[in-house]
Amino acid sequence: MLGRHVRRERRRLRAAPAALCLVLGTALAGCGDMGRFQTAATPATVVMPKPKPAVAQTPATEKEHERILASYGGTYDDPRLEALVSKTVDRLVAASDRPDQGYKVTILNSGAVNAFALPNGQLYVTRGLLALASDTSELSSVLSHEMAHVLSKHAAMREDQARQAAIVTRVVTDMSNDPDLTALALAKTKLTMASFSRKQEFEADGIGVGISAKAHFDPYGAARFLSAMERNAELKAGKTSLDPRAQDFTSSHPATPERVQNAQNIARQYTAPEGAERDRETYLAAIDNLVYGEDPSEGFVRGRRFLHPKLGFTFQAPDNFTLDNTAQAVIGVREGGAQAMRFDVVRVPAEQSLGDYLNSGWMEGVEKASTEDLTINGFPAASATAKGDQWQFKVYALRFGSDVYRFIFATRQKSTESERNARETVNSFRRLTLDEIQAARPLRIKVITVQPGDTVESLSHRMAGVDHPAERFRVLNGLDRTAQVKVRDRVKIVAD
Repeated sequence: MLGRHVRRERRRLRAAPAALCLVLGTALAGCGDMGRFQTAATPATVVMPKPKPAVAQTPATEKEHERILASYGGTYDDPRLEALVSKTVDRLVAASDRPDQGYKVTILNSGAVNAFALPNGQLYVTRGLLALASDTSELSSVLSHEMAHVLSKHAAMREDQARQAAIVTRVVTDMSNDPDLTALALAKTKLTMASFSRKQEFEADGIGVGISAKAHFDPYGAARFLSAMERNAELKAGKTSLDPRAQDFTSSHPATPERVQNAQNIARQYTAPEGAERDRETYLAAIDNLVYGEDPSEGFVRGRRFLHPKLGFTFQAPDNFTLDNTAQAVIGVREGGAQAMRFDVVRVPAEQSLGDYLNSGWMEGVEKASTEDLTINGFPAASATAKGDQWQFKVYALRFGSDVYRFIFATRQKSTESERNARETVNSFRRLTLDEIQAARPLRIKVITVQPGDTVESLSHRMAGVDHPAERFRVLNGLDRTAQVKVRDRVKIVAD
């Protein structure tokens, strides 16, 4: 297993040189009876349930499925969660206008709050979304919304729109020498797609709320979950992730106040508030012990430190840097964006010196005369400088076991501070101790019962490894900014 993980990790951290400028040069889609006994006078018959509609697979959807798994950390295997999600989908399908449409749901091993659908009925939800939802009716609102995209052929329309946009881009670029005309044509294309997408979201909200209500789930679950997403996005404000895995539901499904109000208005057509099933206790039982945030098996960030227990190393970023563990690399950006760093793994033949690798042409602008062989905490290493149009780079390659890791530091203006930041970060690279490896446990959702004397503030103090613990506790438990917990309530906390 470890060997397979290392191979996957090499693919995961390996960076194409073309991605370097993109990353460092910017701030950066009811059960039937199994059998029935008759009286002795009646011959026994067995009534079998109708088979579930199959999900049509094509080479294109299979390829997209594999891409999604690679981008979102693979599947998250939890029989209780899978059973809850499957049962919820079955209820929704039976209540929909197209019970013949097949669906297959995959839970993704990502802390991002996201869900999406492929045109053939493959649905995806992340464990981060499951952690944020507070009851089954909120989960049903997400699943029914994605089902609505499939039923309305929105996913297929988006694919067509994307292809048309690509054609417009290519034709306008190839045929026009007028940059203003080109920009105008492309802007109009993007605006058309954006307004079309907004229309799709409202349509899917209407269909989804209706399906949930007909399945006897609380139709107000959609409005509650949209509000939770909006508040969760506020907690992330100022922390723009560079990782496609971290793009949340609000990126493609904006949780605007207008959408929340619209979802509430649609729900009122079906029932009064508090008038339908939320199924909170069953839901909380299913998500108890759910992994929260990053999975340590893929490496994780704690403050300014990155740790990878499986591969056995750690390093620490400079002061005022925010680290982001992306699918391709670990990215660090300093407040204000004037400095950035990238850490990844590359293939370098054992017989090739690290100095020769730095000068092998994988990066433009390397000053060969600056190349220097080093030893960092006992590991062979080399460094070099490089210059670009807007950035200056300090690059290190370090051999750790059979792997070679790169640190790439970028600054708009070289300074003593930028040099020191790069040097101190690289010098912090070391092996993890056995105790550190054993202590590298994932954060998990724990469901507890509120005791006499407990408050939002006291319970939030029990939250581990999260920022803004009091507000995050409220968001995770669907509490508004003034609500208090009640004795014997079941609530979620994050614990290690």
